[in-house]
Amino acid sequence: MRKLLLLFALTPLLMAHTCEDDDYHRHHHPCTTEARAGINVTVTLNGEAITTPSGIVVTARDGNYIEDLQPIIPDTPTFSGAWERPGLYIVTVSKTGYQTYTSEPLPVHRDECHVIPEHLTINLVPNP
Repeated sequence: MRKLLLLFALTPLLMAHTCEDDDYHRHHHPCTTEARAGINVTVTLNGEAITTPSGIVVTARDGNYIEDLQPIIPDTPTFSGAWERPGLYIVTVSKTGYQTYTSEPLPVHRDECHVIPEHLTINLVPNP
């Protein structure tokens, strides 16, 4: 009976120690060293996938900050930028002969290590 009472008395201490360990691992995990793009935009033209980003301009603006996004992999239609930079961005995509696309404000948040990437697929349509 004493062992049972001792077990009941120690259970809260054991549980508290376990919770502290969980909090430690949840809030103190090591961060990776790579930079992450906050905004990633894949562009299609008139609903068709493209093989080269030639002539496409993708811009992200957060207040006075303006950045031209670039393809991470050359000759692909996915543009990335806002590297490790949280903010509220307006994304503009343009190409000669197509209607310019302007997004609604796009929030980019961060966790304890990196920005949380946002992904957009934008279809440009030909000018009328």
